[in-house]
Amino acid sequence: MRKRVFLEWVRIVAGLIVFSFGVHLTIYANIGLAPWDCLGMGIAKHTPFNYGISMTLMAVSILLIDMLLKERIGFGTIIDAVLTGNIVQTFNYLNPFPENHNLWIGIGSMLIGFVFMALGMWIYMSAQQCCGPRDALLVGLGKRMPKIPIGIVEVILWAVVLLIGYLLGGPVGIGTLISTFGAGLVMQLVYSTVKFEPRDLKHKDVVAIVKILAGKKDEN
Repeated sequence: MRKRVFLEWVRIVAGLIVFSFGVHLTIYANIGLAPWDCLGMGIAKHTPFNYGISMTLMAVSILLIDMLLKERIGFGTIIDAVLTGNIVQTFNYLNPFPENHNLWIGIGSMLIGFVFMALGMWIYMSAQQCCGPRDALLVGLGKRMPKIPIGIVEVILWAVVLLIGYLLGGPVGIGTLISTFGAGLVMQLVYSTVKFEPRDLKHKDVVAIVKILAGKKDEN
């Protein structure tokens, strides 16, 4: 059982690497960013931190909010919060290509980025150790606004995040619109192709994993 947990952690990290490469491609596209990335870039412009550290600090802050909202936190949530922004920053640093200024290359890069992001999410979510801090925040807010459809809650959350990111100088453009409406469609296409249904997963939180590692609980 313990070996399986460690293998799941390896799967989570591998999935986050694939996901982060996808995020890197959306940044390289240089046609505007998705709301959360826009906010991360905006924070980086006004602090001594680069994008990676800014995203990590933001993710950890959201993780603390998730805990206050009493949402389920798994090791997947924690690993996501600590690693993803820094992995994206590493890809940004290692990128050998000059800054893109071609709209069509940008659109193509962004769409390919969505595919990698969806594949990465499939890989790390399959470990069933809970999702990232931002997803947990959305669920937590949705529970506290039960009369509002979760999709509308997500739009409101994205709108607030995007506004703050824009005011901080984060890049907004046609890529922002493509991210808002296109990422979900690409994700659904990828999930349908690999026969993956996130709602069928049975996630294990930190407490459950600690019990398994301590030999106090058998894994189902």
